[in-house]
Amino acid sequence: MYSSKKLKIGLIGGGPGSFIGAIHLNGALMDGMFELVAGAFSSNPEKSKQRGEEFMLDPSRVYATYDEMFAKELELPESERIDVVAIVTPNNVHFDPTAKALQHGFHVALDKPLTLNYEEAVALYPIVQQSDKRFLLTHTYAGYPMIKQAKQMIAEGKIGKIRKVYVEYPQGWLWKLLESEGNKQAAWRTDPKINGLAGCMGDIGTHAFHLAEYVSGEKVAEICADLYIKVEGRPIDDDGVVLLRFENGASGVLMASQTDTGVENNLKIRVYGEKGGLEWQQELNNSLLVRWPDAPDQIYRAGTGYLGSNANENTRTPAGHPEGYVEAFANLYRNFARCIYADRAGETPKPEWEDYPGIEDGIRGMAFIDHVLKSNESNLKWTPFIVQK
Repeated sequence: MYSSKKLKIGLIGGGPGSFIGAIHLNGALMDGMFELVAGAFSSNPEKSKQRGEEFMLDPSRVYATYDEMFAKELELPESERIDVVAIVTPNNVHFDPTAKALQHGFHVALDKPLTLNYEEAVALYPIVQQSDKRFLLTHTYAGYPMIKQAKQMIAEGKIGKIRKVYVEYPQGWLWKLLESEGNKQAAWRTDPKINGLAGCMGDIGTHAFHLAEYVSGEKVAEICADLYIKVEGRPIDDDGVVLLRFENGASGVLMASQTDTGVENNLKIRVYGEKGGLEWQQELNNSLLVRWPDAPDQIYRAGTGYLGSNANENTRTPAGHPEGYVEAFANLYRNFARCIYADRAGETPKPEWEDYPGIEDGIRGMAFIDHVLKSNESNLKWTPFIVQK
């Protein structure tokens, strides 16, 4: 099925000092299916040029703007131009390059969340749906093998009908007003004009929300949100709690904070059904704890022979060798590439390959942010979860 030619990436964002740009590239390049050939790495042309030199790219394919990149790349023969646009910019520069890339005939890999606000998400949805190109939204945690295992076990009815979902995402890095100390990451993530009107809930709460629906297989029907600003002087939330009601009658609690002082990045999810329960946390990501009412707890481990097809498809090393964050990105990019190759060959991708986040996940994530903000402002609190498309 595979072509001998790598898929060519044009990167938007990821300039000097970028965190997420480097993570995307490390993940994309891990399996040898992609190569970086072009980019518009910064809104500052000099910084874009500098980054292109660091990547040892052809200077003629290092662009001052993404509009220039699209125009110039389309002038090249199809065999030479970029195939995929990877967008790793702040949230306020998601909608426009994504829409234009798809309209120009490029596949798109976009860092989450989908857009700056829900209105942009609603506008982007039909553009993605009408395109014949692939679209990946990098909700990273869907790429972990043991998250795949949990999802498959629940889908197969191993723990019965879902009753309860707990998901929490504690961080502590914004424990003080870092944005006033020249911290670039803190500055844009706490600026509503760049990040959006939800701070913590927009940045990491969307990850928690996606994981709750992805793993459980259930959709949220109503939410009740309570947001906080723990650090004085910060304009948008840095902490919050959301109660969840799912369509099947299950209840849930979502907690997210970036001011839990001393905590690193310990995303956790617990799902309990009529027959048993599953628990996973990122800081012990190669393990999945399975609980039963009438038997001892079990610990499932990545890389072992007893896991399901989806976990095995996304496991890279034998048991005991740690896989983590970058490998989760790589799994998303590899599945994305496999589907592109299959499309080109006129073949049907394996279901495990198509199991990566896309536009449906993206618009639900933006609806989550919108509904959280409305619920937080409402005296009634409980807010029906309605996704406009």
